[in-house]
Amino acid sequence: MAPIDNDSPVPDAGRHSLLGLLTRGPTQLGLLIILLILWFVFTSVAPGFLSRFNLNSMGRSVAIDVVVGFAQMVVLATGGMNLSVGAIGVCCVMIAGYLMQAAGLPIPVSILLTLAFGGLLGALNGLAIVKTGVNSFIVTLASASLFSGGMLIFTKGVPLNGLPATFGAFGRSGVGPVPSLAIVALLIGALLYILFKHTVLGRQILAVGANARTAEMSGIPVGRITIFVHVLSGVLAGAAALMLTSRLSAAMPAVAGDDWLLPSFLAPVIGGTALAGGMVSVIGTILGALLVATIRSGLLVLQVGNFWLQLFLGVFLLSAILFERYRAKLAIREQTRRA
Repeated sequence: MAPIDNDSPVPDAGRHSLLGLLTRGPTQLGLLIILLILWFVFTSVAPGFLSRFNLNSMGRSVAIDVVVGFAQMVVLATGGMNLSVGAIGVCCVMIAGYLMQAAGLPIPVSILLTLAFGGLLGALNGLAIVKTGVNSFIVTLASASLFSGGMLIFTKGVPLNGLPATFGAFGRSGVGPVPSLAIVALLIGALLYILFKHTVLGRQILAVGANARTAEMSGIPVGRITIFVHVLSGVLAGAAALMLTSRLSAAMPAVAGDDWLLPSFLAPVIGGTALAGGMVSVIGTILGALLVATIRSGLLVLQVGNFWLQLFLGVFLLSAILFERYRAKLAIREQTRRA
């Protein structure tokens, strides 16, 4: 079965060169090197990058990106994808605002109902994929339009600004220099690490991603696993929506949606999660999200246009995919040589 973290060595890549270090070492090491280089560059050209305000803002932003990446990562683990992560986020943002403002429900009850609603939307995706046999790309592409369109019709796109003050205060709070939202993201990451590393269910998810037919022949309920990961993805998208709503102190339908799609793939793929399934990296997803947030924050401090941000993120995603293919080819070549 494929491992959780992409830490297998890749030989014959030049032991003493930077390329050799990146290709034979774990993906996380390469990400750390890239992050250090970017931080050095942004600090040199934009002293405001290390300001307390910018670091706090980036910390809250990366926390949301991490959970959005987790929402995609759990589906990628099975070899599928969820293009409706942003649409589920839009729905959960507005449901959370409605429950707390219009319905007047207590904050804990609203949070639980919002997470349950996200899980329900994810279950609809999973059931549609399993029952119809249609590829997850098509199903979630269609459901993304269905979910976001339905919610915008229901809410008329009107933001809800009368949320409880304590809910918004949590999004701006912190424990020392660490934002509270970042702590939430790390706790979620710890739970996912335990799931994939230390539970039978996690190993079954990875087995389905490695080879669904073999997993089914081994007695693993592939259909149930598929539904489960989509439910989990919906819950995680709901958690990210709650974090975003708390950070903004308002439920705004325009803050999620398509803006989550590219980051949701970037964080896990850059971090070492395989698009084909069977391999995930929780730590790598966190580092990948930090890389995305670093680029976004650095370009913002440099007052670079948003179109440049999309260009850089697209380049990083394509580079990560090509780099992983290169590592895989080297690994296969070495296995063939040893055989």
